[in-house]
Amino acid sequence: MISVNRRAAVIVQQMIDDGEALGLNTFRLSNRATVVDAGVNVPGSLEAGRLFSCACLGGLGQVSFTQQGFYTGAEAFHVPAVAITASYPAIACMASQYAGWAIKLDRYFAIGSGPARARCADEELFGKLEYRDQSDTAVLMLETRELPTAEVAAYVAEKCQVHPEHLILLVAPTASIAGSVQVAARSAETGLHKLVELGFDVRTVIHAIGLCPLAPVAANDLKAIGRTNDAILYGAQVTYSVRTDDALLTELIDKIPSASSRDYGKPFYDIFMQYKGDFYQIDKLLFSPAEVAINNLNSGRLFRSGSLNADLIRASFLES
Repeated sequence: MISVNRRAAVIVQQMIDDGEALGLNTFRLSNRATVVDAGVNVPGSLEAGRLFSCACLGGLGQVSFTQQGFYTGAEAFHVPAVAITASYPAIACMASQYAGWAIKLDRYFAIGSGPARARCADEELFGKLEYRDQSDTAVLMLETRELPTAEVAAYVAEKCQVHPEHLILLVAPTASIAGSVQVAARSAETGLHKLVELGFDVRTVIHAIGLCPLAPVAANDLKAIGRTNDAILYGAQVTYSVRTDDALLTELIDKIPSASSRDYGKPFYDIFMQYKGDFYQIDKLLFSPAEVAINNLNSGRLFRSGSLNADLIRASFLES
């Protein structure tokens, strides 16, 4: 069976070995758990963010940098973008990359994603995926501005049933270079999660391709949450190859893009403030790419829905 943790650990070791050039700092906690700081007390880098994203995909995806064009009337502008491809998308994106683990311990809080989730596998989602990693190593990515303590590492290690010395925690705040890259690399993942919410069996997805604008690093994490979400909601384009029925795709395709949500149409920061900073009040169907295409390999048909929102990308990136 594919082990996302073992595959990710190879990538993380590359990051550790090249830490100085990548702008990283690696250290051991008192219980021997490893922490890789990718942006809290260090600058990080674009390449650190790329490798961070590859590890978060469990070593089952490729991440690269490109440009993306947006058009508002007669004006055109281009921004840096992150492109990803994923094999075994149900495992790479949902069992590994999806940010489904809220780490709460005393006063510590972080959003957890990455392969360690598949070692813990106590989310309801894993029953649908029918996948669990048996590795004796666990790799978890933390989106936070606070570095984890030995107590946090012990908690994660216990949940994953691994020894702390076999646990690796990678940390990147949202308002950091690596943080911005790793969120943009989630374009395909957000569409797959939307499909899960709509009741679709994502194990039938064979390949995934995603493109998302790279949000400029914001002055603080709250503003960064706004920009990085705007990048996905209003600028992400994804394509999936699946094996399923055309009738099912006809029914679902218009429900997948972010525009299908009641909360669509405003900068995410404003939406977040509208609900007083409570993510759980926001329509969960909002969190999906702007544009979705699905190629049904059984019939050869291509289904497409949604569109880019250049005005909101411009407002978020160039004016806020």
